[in-house]
Amino acid sequence: MTEFDSNYSHTVFFWLKNPDNQADRTTFETSLRKFLDNSAYAKTQFIGKPPKASRDVVDGSFTYSLIVSFDSAESQQAYQDEAPHKVFIEESSALWTKVIVYDSTSI
Repeated sequence: MTEFDSNYSHTVFFWLKNPDNQADRTTFETSLRKFLDNSAYAKTQFIGKPPKASRDVVDGSFTYSLIVSFDSAESQQAYQDEAPHKVFIEESSALWTKVIVYDSTSI
């Protein structure tokens, strides 16, 4: 993993259909790690899960989060189109019910 690139941040939240199913979680995590290990564009790679929230403003309803940074919007678009990303979606999309993406550029 390299340092976070503040030019472009790609944050993704996943809600798995069966979040308590360990086999589904293992399949998802394995596919996601394989994808990130083979991405030519993703700079930093943070895979997370919600902590036990102690504040009302924290949304812990998701199963997994992913934060990836890029040096540019063009690199982020290339990431969307690269084969490892498409394979990840093919392998894992049946496991989730919802995905929300937040993309940001630095100010």
